[in-house]
Amino acid sequence: MAEGDNRSTNLLAAETASLEEQLQGWGEVMLVVDKVLRWEKAWFPPAIVAVVSLVFLTTEQQQRFHEICSNVVKTRRRAAGWWKRLFTLKEEKPKMYFVTMIISLAAVAWVGQQVHNLLLTCLIVTFLLLLPGLNQHGIISKYIGMAKREINKLLKQKEKKNE
Repeated sequence: MAEGDNRSTNLLAAETASLEEQLQGWGEVMLVVDKVLRWEKAWFPPAIVAVVSLVFLTTEQQQRFHEICSNVVKTRRRAAGWWKRLFTLKEEKPKMYFVTMIISLAAVAWVGQQVHNLLLTCLIVTFLLLLPGLNQHGIISKYIGMAKREINKLLKQKEKKNE
């Protein structure tokens, strides 16, 4: 088991080093961007929203260095893991997969129908740029915890009704 962990750690280090090499000229810029995305100053969140709003209002043109590269690699791995889980669900529980996909696609279609594309794009970009700061300050964990508690309450109520 330790050998697998060591291999995984070595692979992560190699991928991180490769990404660092590819982004070598962008180190200083990414450090500044990382400070902004992590909200190191209180005025960074409104500045992010303002810049995104300005970009979308005026034009159609448009990360701590080692840690940022490592986080990019981890995110890439996490996405691949979710992708594998999705296909495992498809193979092992095709009915659950089908229901999940139908609900997800219907929700995306409904949101896309209700909100103008440019506004929706602006909101998604703003959320994605605020996401590291929300995560850093524990805001996402707080609300996910609240949602889990509410779901557990609902499940307990359902169990009591079934008894």
